[in-house]
Amino acid sequence: MSYENLLNRFLSYVKVNTRSNPDSTTTPSTQTQVDFALNVLKPEMEAVGLQDVHYLTNGYLVGTLPANDATKTRKIGFIAHMDTADFNAEGIKPQVIENYAGGAIELGQSGYALNPEEFPNLNNYLGQTLVTTDGTTLLGSDDKSGIAEIMTAVEYLVAHPEIKHGEIRVGFGPDEEIGVGADKFDVDDFNVDFAYTVDGGPLGEIQYETFSAAALEVDFMGRNVHPGTAKNQMINALQLAIDFHNQLPENERPENTEGYEGFFHLHGTEGTVEKAHSSYIIRDFEDDSFENRKKLVQEIADKMNAELGKESVIVNLHDQYYNMKKIIEKDMTPVELAKEVMEDLEIKPVIEPIRGGTDGSKISFMGIPTPNLFAGGENMHGRFEFVSLQTMEKLWMLLSALSKNNLKLYISIVC
Repeated sequence: MSYENLLNRFLSYVKVNTRSNPDSTTTPSTQTQVDFALNVLKPEMEAVGLQDVHYLTNGYLVGTLPANDATKTRKIGFIAHMDTADFNAEGIKPQVIENYAGGAIELGQSGYALNPEEFPNLNNYLGQTLVTTDGTTLLGSDDKSGIAEIMTAVEYLVAHPEIKHGEIRVGFGPDEEIGVGADKFDVDDFNVDFAYTVDGGPLGEIQYETFSAAALEVDFMGRNVHPGTAKNQMINALQLAIDFHNQLPENERPENTEGYEGFFHLHGTEGTVEKAHSSYIIRDFEDDSFENRKKLVQEIADKMNAELGKESVIVNLHDQYYNMKKIIEKDMTPVELAKEVMEDLEIKPVIEPIRGGTDGSKISFMGIPTPNLFAGGENMHGRFEFVSLQTMEKLWMLLSALSKNNLKLYISIVC
């Protein structure tokens, strides 16, 4: 089943720059997210029939589709986010490739191409309609696919009152990509039995395990003297950063890991001889190994400081979110329900861990179990991102089908 508004809605969303800012101290982190919520999404939510549309101080925009069947009393939520990742999002010009026949897809005039030799996942989409970038920006399918899919499902339910459903609430919130969007999530306002984030990738994904995550910032304090007389005097902060990094396990980097394997990821280094700074993320699925990773970085710093005879390596480490499996496995109802409905729609469920996190990680620990559903995006967070229209269509159909179960349906789309 197709729905003509889905593609146009998605294309209009992705053209709006909603990139979040990790250095901001405001909520949302960028004004563009506020503008998108209030000027684009709020009027559309009201136009499709949602009621009591209101904007919360935590950056969430929430609305309600009243129930048309009082016997459907359980409450369920769907969550997606509006911000996009840390890649150019200004001037997004999506390309629509109808009936993809295989081979390379030129990304505008950028000189870049989507090539099956580099991205074999393209071979899964022969004959489908793909939306790509023009090679100069990301696409923003993560997670505007989720927003478009949920809005389309709501629109369809309003247009078909013969489909009996419980109460559906829709919410939009900020800053998932920088890991703080759900920090101020209002559980009392949300008020559901369980929820779903619509923030996954390819068709069929159901995920209820995420990484546990920590952010690591390391400062290296050096001492600069003239290099010609530097022996036994200079302490090169950049070299300290290199030495620190080289003591982390080489085989435990993102490019060398998969499945349930955790990692240390260096994603930024800057500095001079006098002072340097490195930024890492630490990820693991199991509590013990997660704690051991954090212990290791402190041990490395302590060892280097002891050798230097002073505190030249300063570690700042804080947890970001935890593996939501510990919450969801206590009651697998949301996972089993999604699996059952997918099978009814002839979608093969793919139950696997998320090698990342979603807002559902934090929301689950706040008291609302929140596994993750596919949204369709591939190669997310960069110029090679793309999404299949047919996958997006199947997701909104899944949401509509979920609403026909004996549930009070609460849909939240997180900006």
